[in-house]
Order: sequence, then C-alpha cells, then structure tokens
Amino acid sequence: MSPTQTQYDVAIIGAGVCGSALTYVLSQYTNIERIVLLEKCSDAAQVNSRVYNNSQTLHFGDIETNYTLQKAEKVNRAASLVKQYLLKYDAQQIIHSRYHKMVLAVGAEQVHTLQQRYHEFKTLFPALWPIDRAEIDMVEPNILKGRDPKIPVSALFTEEGYAVDYQKLARSFLDQVQQQQAQQQTQQDNEVGDRTVDMRFDTRVQKLEKVGDRYRIFTDQRDQTDQQVISAKTVVVAAGAYSLLFAKSLGYGHDYALLCVAGSFYRAQSALNGKVYTMQSKKLPFAAIHGDPEVHDPTITRFGPTAKVLPLLERYRLSTLGDYFKTAGLSLAAVLSFAAILLDFTVFSYICRNFLYDLPFIGKRLFIKEARRIVPSITLAQLEYAKGYGGLRPQIVNMKKRGLDMGEAKLLGDRIIFNITPSPGASTCLQTAEDDTERLITFLGGGYRFDKARFLADLGSPAVVVSS
Repeated sequence: MSPTQTQYDVAIIGAGVCGSALTYVLSQYTNIERIVLLEKCSDAAQVNSRVYNNSQTLHFGDIETNYTLQKAEKVNRAASLVKQYLLKYDAQQIIHSRYHKMVLAVGAEQVHTLQQRYHEFKTLFPALWPIDRAEIDMVEPNILKGRDPKIPVSALFTEEGYAVDYQKLARSFLDQVQQQQAQQQTQQDNEVGDRTVDMRFDTRVQKLEKVGDRYRIFTDQRDQTDQQVISAKTVVVAAGAYSLLFAKSLGYGHDYALLCVAGSFYRAQSALNGKVYTMQSKKLPFAAIHGDPEVHDPTITRFGPTAKVLPLLERYRLSTLGDYFKTAGLSLAAVLSFAAILLDFTVFSYICRNFLYDLPFIGKRLFIKEARRIVPSITLAQLEYAKGYGGLRPQIVNMKKRGLDMGEAKLLGDRIIFNITPSPGASTCLQTAEDDTERLITFLGGGYRFDKARFLADLGSPAVVVSS
C-alpha cells in the first residue's frame, strides 16, 4: 500500500486531557513520524475534562484516605509529572491555582485513624503534617464555627494543594505540539525528519476495523458529507465510556459492562480558603464529599461530588442512552452483576440518597447535611445547586466476578489500547501517556524510540519522590 495522507503510525481517538497528553508525549519524546488525533467536538477536553465537569483536583494520595500506601506511591509519582509540567509551563497560573489542603477527622475514632495514617504516610509525604483544633481555626475557621467543642477534631494539612483546569491543560499539551510543528517547518530536525501530527476536530469515529496488520478508522466530519477512512498501524482509544463500546466492536471486553456514575456539585460563597476532604467510608466505592475553591475563583467553594448512577455514556447527553445499553448489554450476566452491586444495602441506600440530591427543593435540603460535615454553620440560603456542573465516571463492572473492578480501567489488544477510566482521574494523564507510549513503541517494533530519560529529566525522575 503506497503512503497517503490518511496513513499514520499512531491514531488517537479522543482529545480529552489523557488523549491530549499522549499526543504531547509522542510528539515531544519519540521519533514516531505520523500521528493523528481525532476528536468529535470542536475543541479539546469538552466532555469529562471540561473545567466544570470534574473536581479540578490534582490528586497525590496524601489526603485521599481510601488509598493504601502502595496506591499513594503510584499516584504521587503520576501526579508529580503534572505538577512539574505546570511549574515549567504555567508560571502565570493560567491553568492552575495553589491552595492549602487538608483531610478532616471528626470524632475520637476518626482522629485515631488519621493519626495512624499519618505515621504510615509521613515518609512519603514529608510536607504533610497533623494540626489540632487551634491550628485548624487559624487556616479554616468555618470548619469549627457551630461545631460542638466537645467533639475531637484534627486534620492532616499541607500547603501543597493544586487546583487544575484540565480543559486548559489539555489545550496546553496541544499548543506545545503545534509550537513544535511550527519550529520543525523552520529548521530540519534530524531525529524525527518530516513529522506530521494532524489534529482533526469535529471528527466523529463511526467504526473501527482491523484489516491485516493495520486498523481502518471510518470517520465523519461536521463540514463534509463524504465518509473518510484513516489507516493506522496502532490505535489508542481515549474516549472515556465510549472506549468500551469500541473495544466490544473489535471483540474485546465482552466480560465487562459499565456502571456510569455522575457527579454533581453544590457551591457557596467564600466557605473555605483551601481544599478540605473528609474521611472515606470503607464500605463505599465512591469518593467522600469534599470542599474545594474554584480553580479560577477562590471566592466560590464547591461541595461534592455526589454519586448518581445514570444509563448514559456522557453527562447531559440523552442521545448516549442507546449506546450505553449497547455497552452494558442486557444479558443475564449483566443484570445479575448490576443486581449484586446495587442491591447491597449500604451501596443502594447511598445511591438512592445521592439521586435525591439533584432534585429541586428537596435536594439542597438533604445535601446540606453533607456540606455541614465540613462547614457546620452553612445555611440553605448560602448553598446553591451548581447547574450544569459535573461529569460522568465510567466504572468497570466485571460480569464474571459480578462486582466492580476499582481503579484504572484499560484494555489491551493487538496493537490497540482502550483507556476507559484513569485512576484516580486526570491527575495521572502524563503517567498514562508514558505507559501507553512504551506500549506503542513495542507495538511498532524496531526503529521506533521513546526518549524516556529526557521525558523524566523534563518532568521529574521516578527515583525522586516529589512531595505533595
């Protein structure tokens, strides 16, 4: 087959923060010459990476009390790559903001648990330290206003909190790629030769098929009537919940379904000065409620996320209902798996309660109990539902085990990768890109190289634990 403009070494489907990060790493640190990024929206990061659709948090594992030490080590290493990128390329803090953060313990049992956790984690996170009631009052006085002084409270605190606009981060990755392309046109790069990185927005992937040793990607563009076909040696599908649908179309992932959990938020004016997390319930596979200043407006505090199960692949898009059932399937195995998960009394009652949080009038009156776990004196008048906020997290249901597979959801095939859910989220976008780049180099074979040493020199060595 003679080369054409539609032939590539790597095709990336989805320009969220993870797909954009991979495009950045491939273009900056490999000698792969032909890369294409396909995105159905008109710009990058318009779905779950959109600024209003996530918690805007760079997770390191220091104040997330559901993490084991081993998990925290991995997340800390991954998040530190993003941190170093921000420090290098966002000195003006257009993409991120810095806040202090803490995890709050209330009651003797939680205080004791948090104290034990500190001793286990303090070596990994030397910038994290315990603070008592008086110190809490100095940095977050609203946490103690209206709280019973007889109830013990403590917190683990650090100044190193990052709020990130992942939508702008994704765009920054792609801007770096475009700058490199412009430089390449003015000077010959002996390492990569005539590299091409095509970014095709308003381009919807209709079908994937494997023909011989290549993949054919059938696409529709908004401004064109003819269907276009792209040929690629390797493919990465970074399309969130849709990644599983594409995987199933190629014969992968038939033992999996999706439990899609939508997160909503409430907000208040000037309730907190920094990020405040609460202790995670061991019985629930969902994040505990926390309070966070908006990344671009510290006077607005978000409370959330809630956790509402929806039969959709994308939040607020009812058109994805049919695709959800194609992904989940209506088999007996799927029905039994969902029943086993949702009929657990603790999980079922939690999901029902969270569903009510989104309802007019009653929702705020129920949710305020959660907000008062952090700010006891907050009133109904101060709290408002953040309409249009919140994304959707696809959680893998293992139909063989009839349970949830927590953490990262990724499927590997024959020279194809399906990224469904990063763990804990966008915080690991550069780590995911690093891992996928190594896999792609293996897929492509001899002659292709990943300059991992330069990547780590730019963004942080794994041998150096970067404190959060």
